[in-house]
Amino acid sequence: MTIRELNPKAVWENFYLLTQVPRPSGHLEKVQQFLLQWAAERGIEAFKDNAENIVMRKPATPGMEGRPMATLQAHMDMVPQKTDDSQHNFETDPIETYIDGEWVRAKGTTLGSDDGMGVAAIMGIFESKDLKHGPLEALITADEETCMYGVNHLAADTLKGDILLNIDNETLGEFVIGSAGGVNINCSLGYKEVAPDEGDVAVKITLKNLRGGHSGLEINEGRANANKLMARLVRQAIIDDDARLVSWLGGNMRNAIPRTAEVVLTIPAENYDDLSELVDYCRETFTAEYRGVEENLTLFIEKTDLPAGVVPAEIQDNVLDALVACHDGVLRNIPSIPSVVETSSNLGIVKIGAGEASILILARSSSETMMEYIQEMQESCFSMAGMKVTYSGQYGAWQPNFDSPITAKMVEVYNRMYPETPARVEVCHAGLECSIIGGVYPKMDLVSFGPTLRSPHTPDERCLIPSVEKFWVFLTKLLEEI
Repeated sequence: MTIRELNPKAVWENFYLLTQVPRPSGHLEKVQQFLLQWAAERGIEAFKDNAENIVMRKPATPGMEGRPMATLQAHMDMVPQKTDDSQHNFETDPIETYIDGEWVRAKGTTLGSDDGMGVAAIMGIFESKDLKHGPLEALITADEETCMYGVNHLAADTLKGDILLNIDNETLGEFVIGSAGGVNINCSLGYKEVAPDEGDVAVKITLKNLRGGHSGLEINEGRANANKLMARLVRQAIIDDDARLVSWLGGNMRNAIPRTAEVVLTIPAENYDDLSELVDYCRETFTAEYRGVEENLTLFIEKTDLPAGVVPAEIQDNVLDALVACHDGVLRNIPSIPSVVETSSNLGIVKIGAGEASILILARSSSETMMEYIQEMQESCFSMAGMKVTYSGQYGAWQPNFDSPITAKMVEVYNRMYPETPARVEVCHAGLECSIIGGVYPKMDLVSFGPTLRSPHTPDERCLIPSVEKFWVFLTKLLEEI
């Protein structure tokens, strides 16, 4: 059985079509062309705006023209993460899906249900000939996962809707009305390599098979960050074994907890056995520290070719001190809602080598003052290492509207349909595009919801099949009653 045979076919068939189109963040030309062609073949009004978003419109069912216009919103890009043994090329290859009991998964990669399920649901609504609804609009945004480019450049005259239904939440029956803001903290430093010491040999140390995860949704689950673990090991190697840093590559997305890190070091040849013992010690230590969380942690050392240059000792030491010292993970929860994370940071990407060191951290907070504090904290840490610190991609928190009419309507409809599992109104730590859209369209009533997904931004991403049908039935009933 394939996902095309699952119900509701209106969603699963379109999700299958999306899996066949490469759409990693930063490479959206193919999926944009696909969506425009898909709409044209069905006679649906659609265009690409100046912010690389796809906008669609659909007239109301006869007799329902006077209803408020609902804007269905999702993002077209997906996080490209894969297992260490996967040969998948996200820019050219389709996603291979399979059914695992009640879940749909991908073979060795992220599934792209974040936010492909939202896009597929929009496609199902817009191509339907028999659903009842008022006037509809769709906003399918570009590069949400990297910098929220599409909504950050959204013009104030693009949308016409009164209500925004963001289909980018990961738990059925949960209606989100507020989310954290975020900012990229970029740390950079140029340097001139120096020659390795005479008699040194080169080694490569690899840490892999960590769980990773969504840096908003799963930052509070105690998962290991590959960059932070590697920093502990390398710092000790410098102290104990006269190691010199050649290169570092850890993580590849700012909003994904890093699953892998790889460093190349040089050491005096006579210190190889001692460094090997340190690697064994760290493997045992990290495994013990993360028992029950990181069951597949893999850490090993191997010899490699001696490079022409290494990082100067002073720069190496300063950057390593900063990597060890910088905050990673939850800083605090919301004092008035202790179950929800308020402020966090994710040491997402570390790249060092060939004369350039760059570090990218994604900080999140639902508090404006705490956002300023965590920026100051990280800037202070990396400035002391001599690095230049800049900020980019900043978006504000989405402040909850507890008097939202559309949220009240959704709760009423959902509880009427599924009284055995009452709806929940929540705020979340993940960044949602609603915060920016609400700034451009302040009169819009906004809410986020969706079917149940787990472990987005990792190769363990999966979508709960029964939740999709419930979500679809609820969505179509909601559009009829708005």
